[in-house]
Amino acid sequence: MNETSAQPYHIPVLLEESVGLLDVRPDGCYVDLTFGGGGHSRRILSALGPEGRLYGFDQDSDTKANIPDDARFCYVESNFRFMRAALRYRGVTEVDGIIADLGVSSHHFDEAGRGFSFRLDAPLDMRMNRRDGITAADVVNGRSEQELARILSEYGELETTWKIASCIARARAASPISTTGELVEAVAPCTPQRERTKFLSKLFQALRIEVNGEMEALKMALEQSLKVLKPGGRLVVISYHSLEDRIVKNFMRSGRTDGGEAEKDFYGRTTSPIEPVTRKTVAPSAEEMERNPRSRSARLRAARKTTTEERR
Repeated sequence: MNETSAQPYHIPVLLEESVGLLDVRPDGCYVDLTFGGGGHSRRILSALGPEGRLYGFDQDSDTKANIPDDARFCYVESNFRFMRAALRYRGVTEVDGIIADLGVSSHHFDEAGRGFSFRLDAPLDMRMNRRDGITAADVVNGRSEQELARILSEYGELETTWKIASCIARARAASPISTTGELVEAVAPCTPQRERTKFLSKLFQALRIEVNGEMEALKMALEQSLKVLKPGGRLVVISYHSLEDRIVKNFMRSGRTDGGEAEKDFYGRTTSPIEPVTRKTVAPSAEEMERNPRSRSARLRAARKTTTEERR
């Protein structure tokens, strides 16, 4: 379903702010790493001239329905962790800007059969790419209690994860957990009723991140951006939870995804290959949050690749 339909695939978040920070040149070449409903891509295309080019990445085949009829646009059905190789295959070695709107689209939450939402009973899938990979059911039923506790702690930032993992283990011992409803029922004994929505949101987030390898993919894409961006090129990223934002913040400060410090020269001067354009995160306006409640957790950061001269 495209964005002109009654129910849009996804409402683009921080649209004007993010594309503004991308600083689109009419004849430039750009990459939208998270094509989705095509909102950001269409806004970029509106700023491009006849010679401009835009490459839109998405691993979810559902997004093909949103491809714009525009010769300047190239759709790449791929996980953005393969950005550099996919661009090189298409003869592109450098681009002027890269944008990524991380997280899950409205379509994924609203499409019952995808299993991303605890509000809809569906097969426990959660794969962005339904052609390949493990499902959330595979993780829930196949991982050890210790491994489940680690996933819930690391990716969901939940407390007492050993209790949650124990609840899951007891439930799956009686019968495999195959639907979102069965998972919600399995963890009911350790679900805090006053914070039920927050708890389940973090639980489902943790499983989704594990299923799709989201943290690894983000780190790979950020590291590749330094090889793909031209000097002075812009990197714009919208994140939705602290795990993503922390990685993006560290990378834009130091050029590293591991949280380490930027390299320094002989004189102790920082020589980071990238520098922030935004001093702090840009958040949605009160008007946007009212219009699109799912934008409330969005945080926008932007940076530019430094030139060789600037690093000397």
